Amino acid sequence: MIQTQSIDDIAQRLAALVPPGLREAQADLTANFRSVLQAGLRNLDLVTREEFDVQRCVLLRTREKIEELEQQVAALERSLGATPAQRN
Repeated sequence: MIQTQSIDDIAQRLAALVPPGLREAQADLTANFRSVLQAGLRNLDLVTREEFDVQRCVLLRTREKIEELEQQVAALERSLGATPAQRN
């Protein structure tokens, strides 16, 4: 997930964009921006890169197994003399 330092950096950059007349409220704005960014990111359905990579590997193994099973089914159908349309 995004690091706290990155959130702080973004919040400070947003606060720096505030018009000069509101500069005295910059610290409060930075804190508000930070909390809004954190809340918004918490609401997103994000996973870590590690979790993503694990799920990608699981999906790859699952696809390989499905392909293997499809080949087995096709071989069984050929050995029985059945065509795919005759199964139903």
